[in-house]
Amino acid sequence: MVQIPAMNSAAPSPVPSPTLAAENRRGIVFMSVSMALFIANDGLTKYVSATLPAAQLIFIRGVLSILLVLAVAQALGALPQVRMAATPRVLLRAVVDATATMLYLASLFHLPIGNATAINLASPLFMIVFAVLFLGEGISLTRALAIGAGFLGVLLVIQPRADAFNAWALVCLLGTLFHAARDLLTRRIPAAVPSILITLSTCVAVTLMSGAISLVEGWRPFTARDVGLLALAAAFLSGGYYFIISSMRLGEMSLIAPFRYTGLLFALVLGYFIWDEVPNALAWGGTALLIGSGLYLLMQDVRR
Repeated sequence: MVQIPAMNSAAPSPVPSPTLAAENRRGIVFMSVSMALFIANDGLTKYVSATLPAAQLIFIRGVLSILLVLAVAQALGALPQVRMAATPRVLLRAVVDATATMLYLASLFHLPIGNATAINLASPLFMIVFAVLFLGEGISLTRALAIGAGFLGVLLVIQPRADAFNAWALVCLLGTLFHAARDLLTRRIPAAVPSILITLSTCVAVTLMSGAISLVEGWRPFTARDVGLLALAAAFLSGGYYFIISSMRLGEMSLIAPFRYTGLLFALVLGYFIWDEVPNALAWGGTALLIGSGLYLLMQDVRR
């Protein structure tokens, strides 16, 4: 974890070191790539959910993800260190991530993909709040106002009215809170633990949790086509896990986190062309507030 020392108000603004600047750039690229992969996975999973129960398809996808990640870990030479995937911090992160995944996907199957993604955009705001509370990062009045504007944007996307209100939006928001906690926990894992093993731990946790739920929810017959689509989704998901884990272990969290917003464009395009989903005016306004507040926070950090 990179920490910026506190500066006297009269002192000049600190200039990031070349190493920190390089880590920030890599973290931004990794975050953007992870968002593209996650949205591709979400789209395929949502598509298959029309014919298979949620827990069953998540379990099948999870088994395929584990096999893929094991193969990659072997290729990277990390498999001899596999015990690191069972250390307490890695396991805690995996359980939090599995909970976030189940909540988010359960809501995704009942919401337009653009709306679910927009709600999930609140994650960087939660992360900044967590960074202030648990990592000791400072916050100014303008930063606090930007965070407040972002949460107002969330409310506009959720639109909590008595009529036409979808309670799954609150499930999605709860999943977003767990996603933010997951990313904070990622910062607490020692750098010696390979990211691919953290990915493996997460895949195992999601698979076990969905498998347990599927025993209650029940199974349906599935086709080779379903398995093929879920295998492709597993590849996207595993890549997304790896890159987001890597991004959260680099540079400054408050700088890298807002680039999660790059996923919204992919989600809106996917939702329009596959499900003919178009957000209403309030949702567009809320999304604009979310992105605007995130970019404002980003520019503050760039100037700093």
